[in-house]
Formats: sequence, structure tokens, C-alpha cells
Amino acid sequence: MKQTPFTHKHIALGAKMAAFAGYNMPISYSGINDEHAAVRNNAGVFDVSHMGEFILKGPNALDLIQRVTSNDASKLSNGKAQYAYLPNENGGIVDDLLVYCVEENNVYMLVVNASNIEKDWNWISERNTKGVEMHNISDKTALLAVQGPNATKILQTLTEMDIMNLKYYTFAKGVFASVENVLVSATGYTGAGGVEIYFEDKDGNADKIWDAIFEAGASAGIKPIGLGARDTLRLEMGYCLYGNDIDDTTSPLEAGLGWVTKFTKDFTARPILEAQKAAGLSRKLVGFEMIERGIPRHDYAIKDAAGNVIGKVTSGTQAPSLGKAVGLGYVALSHAALDSEIFIDIRNTPVKAKVVKFPFA
Repeated sequence: MKQTPFTHKHIALGAKMAAFAGYNMPISYSGINDEHAAVRNNAGVFDVSHMGEFILKGPNALDLIQRVTSNDASKLSNGKAQYAYLPNENGGIVDDLLVYCVEENNVYMLVVNASNIEKDWNWISERNTKGVEMHNISDKTALLAVQGPNATKILQTLTEMDIMNLKYYTFAKGVFASVENVLVSATGYTGAGGVEIYFEDKDGNADKIWDAIFEAGASAGIKPIGLGARDTLRLEMGYCLYGNDIDDTTSPLEAGLGWVTKFTKDFTARPILEAQKAAGLSRKLVGFEMIERGIPRHDYAIKDAAGNVIGKVTSGTQAPSLGKAVGLGYVALSHAALDSEIFIDIRNTPVKAKVVKFPFA
């Protein structure tokens, strides 16, 4: 099992550890609900060094990105990022990812899911027909996500980069906690504000940055946060998790990713998705909240009032900020309208729920 540059920190702090995407990762420290509240109301630090990072360089880098991703990366200028996905040949999703424009028309960084690093690298490499210089820097890149309404205020003391005024989906590069060549971005996965900090894992940089963050945030009560709270936080926002809500078999249009599907350019499976859009969808990923008592879980059947199966749950939890159980799931389009009554099959018992909008409230 792989370690991140911070694994020793998690163990020393008494984190509950578990295997995730081949890494020994912290699931929780003080408890998921406590950590969730810390991020929503204050600030918390996630080790997400298991994520993958690829550098694509050269005059044909943008062309390759345009062909393999769904969004329009030609709109990116230096210091800007965008969310996208890699469509497969059948109109499913290889992975969802972030595209960072480091140097317009020349240098880009792609950030991919930990479980898909090898798959994504191979997928993009096989389509690199024009000699784009590619570097998989995943193993030597450390990544912390510092999230919450007070995160940037705490971190601003550690850098001259203006991170308090970073707009959503932009980034800056500079010195952070005396470490050079640090990339700080505002592309969070919690809906609570904050930034992500990318840097090279060398010369004790990981310990320097971790220690500096916790020293700067000590008086404000900053906390380390595990992957358990990361999941409840993203779910409250209605953000998709690869492997749960989207995968190689799911349609990005059914998953609500039409907003990052740009038919103004050529990309993998464009004709399939255009045809799907023209024909109309048969099902849709929706958010729902439980009306009756019960917690929805991945793969539970969703039924109508007559007991017919109309879909399935992809993610579900008791939402710590909301005091109620919520979930995501694909349902037949006829049951996807807001306030539609649906039933979650929990241990062979139909439990009432209703379709609601994102983010959950």
C-alpha cells in the first residue's frame, strides 16, 4: 500500500486509517460529523496527495486536451482552470478531471482521480499522435486541500500571493511557507471555500508546509480532516464522485454534465452525445431527501408508488449540516421533476423520499 508524504502525520495524530485507491489514507480523526462541521464553519486540512497530476507541454498540448476532454480548454488563459471529463468511445466517462492552464497554448496540468491515474494516463497517451510532451508527476506531487470559510484568511499569513482574493477556478504560483514553486488554486470539492496547495515532495517540503499551516491556524482552531467528511461535504453540494455517481457506463448528459460538454469542438464520442441530446434522455441523476426515516446507500433500488423499479441510488448519507438523510440517484425521466415522490428500497421496505434541487438545503 502506498504512503502519501503526510501518512506519518496522520498516524501520529491518531487518525483512523484505511486503504483507498491503493493508498493508506486517513478516514477520520475526531469523527466525521465533527470534521464536517469544522470545514463548513471554520477550516480543515485534507491530505489529497493520492490524486493524479499530469503535465502536458508543447505546441500541440491544447489540441490533445481538446480532443480527449469534453470542455473547451481554448477558453483558458494563464492562471485559470476548468472542470471537464474524458469521454470514452461509447459516450461513457473514463474520468472527471481538472484542467489547469499554466502557460497558454503550451503548458497544462491535468488533475485526475487517484483510482484512475494509470487508466487516464494510458487513455491520453494512446491518443497523443502529435508528439505532446507528457509527464506523470503524480508520485512526486504533494497536495493539501485547506477548506472552509476561514481557510484563506489563515493561509494568507504564509504567502505573498493574494490567495484571499483568488476567484473560483483560478490559481496562482509562488512561494508558500518558504517553499518555492507552489501552486495554490481555488477549485474546491466541499462547497465551503478554501484552496488546494500543490508542491513537489522533496527537501522536507511536506513537513514544512503541513507544520506551517497548523501553526498559522492553531489559534483559529484549524483541524485535520479525513476522507469520510470529504464525502459528506461533497454529497451535500451534489458533486459527483467517480465510481459512485459516474463511471465508464454512465452518460455525462444523464449525470448533469451537459454544462461541461461543448459541442462547438471535436472530441471523443461527440456524435454519440449529440444524438443522445437530440433524442432526449431516458433517465437523469437527481438529488433526493428522505421524507421517512432511513439512510439511502449506494446501489439501493429506487421505486415508484406502485413498487416498480425506476432507478438506483448512487450516493447517500445522513447529511451532518442538514440533520436529514439525502442521496443522489439515477431515475427515469418521468420521476425526475422537483418534488417527485419516490421510494428507496431499504432492506426490502419502501421508504418515502422526494426529489430536490442541489445543493441540498
